[in-house]
Amino acid sequence: GRVWVDMTLTAPACPVAGTLPGEVEERIKLTPGVLDAKVHIVWDPPWDQSRMSEAAKLELGLI
Repeated sequence: GRVWVDMTLTAPACPVAGTLPGEVEERIKLTPGVLDAKVHIVWDPPWDQSRMSEAAKLELGLI
């Protein structure tokens, strides 16, 4: 099937804004049954640290 993802970046000037959406699309397409994937960058809701998993916070030394 087709997968559509709305993704919020950490900031409008995020250094990976030009490459990350394409990388995410390619990874999603590796999922069995996925024929197409599209990532749409959105700014609402804005990103903040509360959106991170505990594991991600631990990995980055935030907790």
